[in-house]
Amino acid sequence: MSLPVFFAPMEGVTDAVYRRVHHSHFTGIAQYYIPFISPTQNLVLTSRERANVEPQHNQGLRVVPQVLTKNADHFIWAAQLLYDMGYEEVNLNTGCPSGTVTAKGKGAGMLLDVPGLECFLESIFSRTPVRISVKTRIGYASEEEFSRLIDVFNHFPLSSLIIHPRTRQEFYTGTPHISAYAEACAHAKAPLVYNGNLFTADACREAETSFPKTTALMLGRGMLANPALAQTYAGGAPLSKETLRAFHDDLMQSYHEAYPKNVVLGRMREVAKNIACCFENADKPLKAARKASSLAHYEDAISRLFEDYTLSANPCFRAAD
Repeated sequence: MSLPVFFAPMEGVTDAVYRRVHHSHFTGIAQYYIPFISPTQNLVLTSRERANVEPQHNQGLRVVPQVLTKNADHFIWAAQLLYDMGYEEVNLNTGCPSGTVTAKGKGAGMLLDVPGLECFLESIFSRTPVRISVKTRIGYASEEEFSRLIDVFNHFPLSSLIIHPRTRQEFYTGTPHISAYAEACAHAKAPLVYNGNLFTADACREAETSFPKTTALMLGRGMLANPALAQTYAGGAPLSKETLRAFHDDLMQSYHEAYPKNVVLGRMREVAKNIACCFENADKPLKAARKASSLAHYEDAISRLFEDYTLSANPCFRAAD
């Protein structure tokens, strides 16, 4: 029996439109995590943030909103707002490696100041009405930082601890530090969720077998490339060219209904970058789709991709050279 699968929050990609369309075409996702909201001193959600978390935009889905901030009062404001909307859990982002985020001491930047992180957690756990989960990396610059982080997290009743076993400095390069995740399995008190380089159903099964204390898996880039990945891991049908094309076309139509044309083109170029991983030697149509200056040019490139290229026997995410 497979573990529950969580769809990672992918900023700029897995918005409410994407989540609804994905859910209508594929199974296997236990929870969708909403890309982070980042409250400011004005304590007002942006229109994009509100569209993402509005309950009516997530009907029929089990979703968990994520908050990105280093200010405890801002987190508490956001958690109360989300609680009033009906959410029972909020996820704290201490893992985002983006330079623009960490430079402000947010995301993985919080891992640079462990005493400050502990004070932040003390404040939010004492004043927040919802369950709090944490998505983290194993340190800012070194794997050796993780033991101290585990000790800090163990002081608080996290609903779950989602671990991407890389440091901030590594971003998404190199191999995840499996030994660090094994340390968490041995010492962490919170329910553990593994996240990182799960690009195939076999990789998911290997993680499940290797770490029996893991309560769920979180998939990100693997799901963007192969939207049927969780479904396949759970024993359902693998990805086919027909199901991928239906998903692509439905997503594009849904974007047309939600956004201006220039936004649709930008979103679909990102989709093309991911799903092209599933095809054999599809560099030419991928390049054409990524450089398309109009929706007509984009659609022409996608038509060539689906008509002239073969879906891989094991479609999965592949890092760009």
